[in-house]
Amino acid sequence: MYILRTIVDWGWSPILITVLAVVGYIYEWPIGALVSVLGVILIVGLVVAVVGAKEKALEHSLQRLRQLAGYFNRRFMGNSSLSIFAIINSLFNIDNPKLWDWARACDMSQRIFNTWCSSFIGRVESDTRTRRFDVYLHTYLNELWLVISHYYEFVEQFHEVAEKVEIPRETIDQYNRFVVEYNAFAQDFRDSISELKKVAKTEIEPPSVKFAKELAEVKSPQVTQEGEVKPSQTTRDNRGYYM
Repeated sequence: MYILRTIVDWGWSPILITVLAVVGYIYEWPIGALVSVLGVILIVGLVVAVVGAKEKALEHSLQRLRQLAGYFNRRFMGNSSLSIFAIINSLFNIDNPKLWDWARACDMSQRIFNTWCSSFIGRVESDTRTRRFDVYLHTYLNELWLVISHYYEFVEQFHEVAEKVEIPRETIDQYNRFVVEYNAFAQDFRDSISELKKVAKTEIEPPSVKFAKELAEVKSPQVTQEGEVKPSQTTRDNRGYYM
């Protein structure tokens, strides 16, 4: 049944041309009229094939976008340990009340992000079934890019905090694990944008999806022969934090 439907969808033009050519030969139809009719059918068939191929490409791009959005929501949002908000919440273990104020503000933002991402995934799942790929693809690409861009702002803020405030080694390791997986996702998103630009117009460029930066390991201070403590170059200054 699937093969028959595929033949009808993609092969109706050559089938019809063949049938008309055979019938015209048998009944000795005028060559000029027959060639004109077959030419029109061929052109229409080519146009339909091109439109169908573009629709398939748009469908593939929207499905890919849906997968990326689902992966982002599953791995970097909600209660995931790889969420940047989960990493920020670990800063409450540090005795720094001013830093807690920033972490509380991020916690409020997490609730907004969770609601936004859940709503986004639901709309993509629903609208994908309408098969209006050209209408929704541009809209949802822009929205996913916007979600990730705002999310990256928190990643960048945490990196700046971690460069100024001495944080536990466990938090650094957790953040660096996050960076590895997040950057792999960012590269996939860049590749998807590059592929999409081949079949549809978009104002988004791949480099606009930024990579997260890893944190250097904190080294213990070195002790000189005179017994003085010599700070390591990678030791963080704990006198300030990012606001």
